[in-house]
Amino acid sequence: MGNTLRVVLILIGSLMIGYGLYLWISPEVNALEFIQSEKENRNSQLFAMIAFGILMLISGIAYKRR
Repeated sequence: MGNTLRVVLILIGSLMIGYGLYLWISPEVNALEFIQSEKENRNSQLFAMIAFGILMLISGIAYKRR
């Protein structure tokens, strides 16, 4: 039960990084965005998603049950 949070953080972090990189590389495939936004705003949102994914991944790796 103690490793559940660690696994969830690593899984969600890696999924966020992967999805952010996927949308960054192929911008024409954008299924979840309903409103077309400016390119700068879209890029900043993608970079924020990737950054939060990296943060979650590092938190999951560094998590130790006390």
